[in-house]
Amino acid sequence: MTVLVVNAGSSSLKLRVLGEDDAVLTERHVERWSGEVQPLEDFLATAPEVHAAGHRVVHGGSAFTSATVLDDEVVRRIGALTALAPLHQPRALAGITAARELLPDVPQVACFDTAFHTTMPPSATTYAVPEAWRRKWDLRRYGFHGLSHAYASRHACELAVRPGARVVSCHLGSGASLAAVVNGQSVDTTMGFTPLAGLVMATRSGDVDPGLLVWLQRAGLPLDELEDGLEHHSGLAGLSGVGGDLRDVRQAAERGDEHAALALQVYTHRLRQGIAAMAASLGGIDLLVFTGGVGEHDAALRADTVSGLKFLRIEQVLVVEAREDVEIAAQTRQVLSQASSAAAPSTFSSAKASASEEPSGAL
Repeated sequence: MTVLVVNAGSSSLKLRVLGEDDAVLTERHVERWSGEVQPLEDFLATAPEVHAAGHRVVHGGSAFTSATVLDDEVVRRIGALTALAPLHQPRALAGITAARELLPDVPQVACFDTAFHTTMPPSATTYAVPEAWRRKWDLRRYGFHGLSHAYASRHACELAVRPGARVVSCHLGSGASLAAVVNGQSVDTTMGFTPLAGLVMATRSGDVDPGLLVWLQRAGLPLDELEDGLEHHSGLAGLSGVGGDLRDVRQAAERGDEHAALALQVYTHRLRQGIAAMAASLGGIDLLVFTGGVGEHDAALRADTVSGLKFLRIEQVLVVEAREDVEIAAQTRQVLSQASSAAAPSTFSSAKASASEEPSGAL
């Protein structure tokens, strides 16, 4: 089954067509995208025939705990979660709308970043706030980057020939999070109700004392300014003054910039702290995995991080290329195979007609 993977970010669009063996048949990365149909239409004009489409959706809330076949009602419910991920959810919906318009006879699936973390125990998901708040607004730790953590942790176990290993997965890019994974299941992660929590990121603050935020509100900082500051002007950018790209921060630090040097120290400190916390949730650690743009390419960061964690006696450190597209394609094939088996003969007739020569894959 050839799968179109639509990965819509907050301001970019990544498109790939994966063959049955997950080979990339064609791809396109649109750096600046605000939801237009044209880039996807142009891409499909020269792409191979696709038998299914899989979409990355950042937030599934409590409603979506696994990949789900898209229909009008599912799209509506995804849209209702926009307030929980206001930067990413509208772009995912734009990608879904465009693909359904251009490929009306192709079955399409939503794959959720939050779904991987639904296996976390209540002790890891529950906030210590009033129960009335938790019930009214469904307040809990959801976790994110689940598609990346799922692939990286599973592939690391395959590379190390360690099925069931205790893995701490480090997804380090513009956004950053950690996941504690054992037997392929997430038991803890650093992000929470929103993707703002956890590690220091490129422009996001990560964890901040909630009392500090209350104090800033009482001091007169407007809510919109507070939100914008935490999302877009904090993290490495706010600490260093040279922006959120770790390469620029490192270069500035090497030139003697004290602010950049501090930014590196804070980033690394919080990363080590988070890894140790994830190891505690696992009762130990067998494999430490780095993935994402920063995790894959910054060897100095990996070395500095690991050097401060010798007490954990980590058995193996691996670098795994981020392949959310492979995870999305696998989940798409699996859910369509299951839906096709359970449905009446006519339900997926158009999909079967176009995919009749391709066997369904498994997750």
